[in-house]
Amino acid sequence: MVGKKELKEILSARFKNDKHTKISQIPLPSDLKDTYKAANRIKEAINNNEKIAIIGDYDVDGVVSSVIMNDFLSELGANFIVKIPNRFTDGYGLNPQMLNELDGINLIITVDNGISANDAAEICYKKRIDLIITDHHMPPPTLPKAYAIINPKQNDCTFPNVEICGAQVAWYLIGALKEICNVNYDMSELLDLLIIAIIADMMELRDLNRALLKFGIKKLNNSKRACFKAIREHYFKKKFEFDDISYTIAPLINSTGRMDDASLSYKFLCSKNIKEANYYLDQITKINRSRKEEEHILYKQSLQNVDENDHILVTWGENWHEGVIGIVASRLTKNYKKPAIVFSIDKDANRAKGSARSIGKFDILELIASQKELLEGFGGHKGAAGLVINPQNLSEFKRKINNACFNVNHGNFTFSDEILGELNLSELDNEMLKILEFYEPYGQKNPRPLFKLENAIVKNIKIIGKEKNHAKIAIEKNNAIREGLFFNFNFLPQVGDSFSFIASIGKNSFRGEISPELIIKEIL
Repeated sequence: MVGKKELKEILSARFKNDKHTKISQIPLPSDLKDTYKAANRIKEAINNNEKIAIIGDYDVDGVVSSVIMNDFLSELGANFIVKIPNRFTDGYGLNPQMLNELDGINLIITVDNGISANDAAEICYKKRIDLIITDHHMPPPTLPKAYAIINPKQNDCTFPNVEICGAQVAWYLIGALKEICNVNYDMSELLDLLIIAIIADMMELRDLNRALLKFGIKKLNNSKRACFKAIREHYFKKKFEFDDISYTIAPLINSTGRMDDASLSYKFLCSKNIKEANYYLDQITKINRSRKEEEHILYKQSLQNVDENDHILVTWGENWHEGVIGIVASRLTKNYKKPAIVFSIDKDANRAKGSARSIGKFDILELIASQKELLEGFGGHKGAAGLVINPQNLSEFKRKINNACFNVNHGNFTFSDEILGELNLSELDNEMLKILEFYEPYGQKNPRPLFKLENAIVKNIKIIGKEKNHAKIAIEKNNAIREGLFFNFNFLPQVGDSFSFIASIGKNSFRGEISPELIIKEIL
């Protein structure tokens, strides 16, 4: 039986091997290869008024990385431009076509991209443009010909074995640059942005990432940035919780790159006043609504050719919106508890672009790499990847990737959320809520606690929601009565029934009163 004492012991054990538990203990910029080499070159460029180009990416991590660089370089009075590629017209990251637009540039710094930009790097080398790559994606066998490469996944990099995002790599570069330039700059002032990238890019929420997040949430709530004031006012938020980053802030920032142009999110985060911030937020919320509508349509279409008996779900369609196929893959993964790959076929270009999402400890990138002879390109992380294929090869790819998934050791893709045990319902109170809040945020390597409750009695049921697809259930066990919410139910017990279920614990704030409530995930 899991009560408050047992819960504390279970959750604290998750972090027993963490080495960097305080901000004062986190690794230094010197742990990242080439950081000071890059910082010295940037300092030289600033001193000589050379024109610098920052090349970002169209997701949250890339946009936040770009804002972080903008904040610091503006402080130093550097001569620079920021280019956020458009998913639909520029493609991903630094590429040869983009270089044609960068006139008079002496130094290029990539953030959250560039580790596979071999062709662009070769052109930079011939044009005598110094290229500094800051990235966190898996390096290819042959690295680009760059002046400096800062990537913790390089074989000869001494950075600790903790997954960090692109914005963190950029942040570390600024740490070195601050030191080299001998300027008084508070690195913690960037944590309000940094924690959004860490959570949005699904980094491991342990060790140094956990230390940054715990400190960063305070910085976010005290942030003077106009963008966060605009979000607070728009969504009537007095205080941001970690879940607000996952379910509100990150999807907003991500929506522009998925549906339109991520430069809108960049400008929003850089807003100088509330009027400017509200102007961009209005546009972004409209784009986000379109994203939700498109996602809903594509998800329904994707279900038509999903075979739930497959080990790896692979589905595709013509002209599916490339900006939302990643979200559709995530939804398939969540619903079927299996890795999923969703492709959009472009018949005119004779190619299909895919987005893959994994589950548990399963390494989806390694599995995709095992089928590289069928692919035109691929890249990403263990948990999420992108790939390009000739549409004629899709059926063969689907067959082969399902056959290959158990032939090599990619890890276990059983559902990663562990059930901690039978919940002691009588101990579900505000004190237990505080214990759960202390070990936030929940995500990679720190899954949200799930509990089992067996043979509980249904005391009352109330159907709620616009579409009448949610239920509020009063539950009793051992004379303790608590409320539970069951979203998007497909089956409900009756009043008086005894039933067993799996649930997490949420916080109910009603008229200023806070109380715990069960969030039912599955009826057993």
